[in-house]
Amino acid sequence: MLIGLWIRDVVLIEALDLSIGPGLTALTGETGAGKSIILDALGLATGARADAGLVRRGAAQAAVSAVFALGADHPAWAVLDDKGITYDPSEDLVLRRTLSADGRSRAFVNDQATSATVLRELGELLLEVHGQHDTVGLLDARNHRPLLDAYGALGAETGAVSRIWSEWRTARTRAEELREIVARSAAETEELTLRLSELDRLDPREGEEPDLAEERAILGAAEKALADISDARAAFEGLTGRLAQAVRAIEHARTRAVAAGAGEETAAVARLTAASTAIDRVFSEAQEAEAAVDAAAEAFDFRPDQLEKTEERLFELRGMARKLSVSVEELPILRVRFAEKLRAMESSEDDLKAAEATVAAARLAYLAAAQTLTAARKAAGDRLAKAVMGELGPLKLDKARFQVSVEPLAEERLGPNGADRVAFEVATNPGAPFGDLGAIASGGELARFALALKASLAGRSEGAQPLMIFDEVDQGVGGAVADAVGLRLKRLAGQAQVLVVTHSPQVAARAEAHWRISKAGDAERIRTAVETLSAADREEEIARMLAGAQITDAARAAARALMDA
Repeated sequence: MLIGLWIRDVVLIEALDLSIGPGLTALTGETGAGKSIILDALGLATGARADAGLVRRGAAQAAVSAVFALGADHPAWAVLDDKGITYDPSEDLVLRRTLSADGRSRAFVNDQATSATVLRELGELLLEVHGQHDTVGLLDARNHRPLLDAYGALGAETGAVSRIWSEWRTARTRAEELREIVARSAAETEELTLRLSELDRLDPREGEEPDLAEERAILGAAEKALADISDARAAFEGLTGRLAQAVRAIEHARTRAVAAGAGEETAAVARLTAASTAIDRVFSEAQEAEAAVDAAAEAFDFRPDQLEKTEERLFELRGMARKLSVSVEELPILRVRFAEKLRAMESSEDDLKAAEATVAAARLAYLAAAQTLTAARKAAGDRLAKAVMGELGPLKLDKARFQVSVEPLAEERLGPNGADRVAFEVATNPGAPFGDLGAIASGGELARFALALKASLAGRSEGAQPLMIFDEVDQGVGGAVADAVGLRLKRLAGQAQVLVVTHSPQVAARAEAHWRISKAGDAERIRTAVETLSAADREEEIARMLAGAQITDAARAAARALMDA
């Protein structure tokens, strides 16, 4: 609901602050007083095209703020979410627009800079204007289907169609995926089979590469150690032989020395004995050392071909990984994936048949649900047409005819909203063909037709009701027709906030609030003012509308009668 309008330097309005209540508010005043300026200012705040001509002469810029009080579930909040604009749903929504004299404009939502496009998107959710060929919403055929569905209370039927459509679309997507698999399978199966056989032969195991790399490092070190031990063993082979030869030679020398000394222990014999003992000791330790070297060699668990096999395995794994453009660690995973894909390909034709059967069943279910919805829409359309036709006569549109067209869509255009093209159509003269609502030539007739349609739809719409503005809906009518217009506006205002710009006392008398727009000034400066009228002032204004310049007691009595009706 619009609760406040703040206007600065717009055309003839220097400064104006308006508080707006619920129900029906009438705007009256002499022709040219500036009633349309207020609507232009509101349009500026809600994203209408910015025209530098709206800036009051002599002012640097015009500025307008529109304040709306909205429920927590109003769709406008979702727009703010989408645009990244912060807000508190417990607070008012403020749309503000400034327009410089050079034509540049700036837009704000809750004092956060945004674009006029965002204001316009919000404005489409917050208000409707019905007037001189500016019947927002009703002229757009895209709105006719949801309006009809809301009027017919077809939530269950539309929900079923939407749900089954989703199931049908999911089934089609799955079938299409399987068709692609089947189409590719002939070429891919041979390649996958070859790659899987290579992986099966290789039999890669999780964590194998680091284990092999560690084993190769250990075996390489062992091989080098054994080569060094082998060199040491070769050195011992010459040493022990020479030590044994030395022992024998010393022993022969000692025997001769003993014989020469007739068995006496001479100094030479003693030294030969010591030498023999030392050499024998060295020989014994050399033998022990040689045995220790042999034991050390035996401690290495090393087979000559083991390192070669380890390196061959490691190189084979890495070569396969490069060939398949993966890491060695991924080879076991890839093997499982290839096997699963082959199994899927082998069963894909059967799966495709089953998926196509599911698609066919989902299509039939959708068409059945859509047919049910179509029948419900046609029935609701007939009821709506009858209701609208009942409103047209009192509004002096008795020659016009209205119908709701529910036509089938081509199958490629079917969707979650059903199988129908819904359009509100009108024939303005007897015998004339039905056409869209834009075929109504007169702006006043268009506004009254919008009123008839809105009056018929009142209370049936889902979600938040926007502010509705009717601009001279009573154009060219008076008396009973104007009274009928006022009654319908009053009835409509029971469901939504309504502003009406009117020259009809019968319409103004039905309003809960009444603004009188006037223009005053001199040749140098003219200003538009808006006065919120009290009950007594309302009577005087309606009397003026009845009588003209000279207000009589009879006009005042007639005004009271209209207000009390």
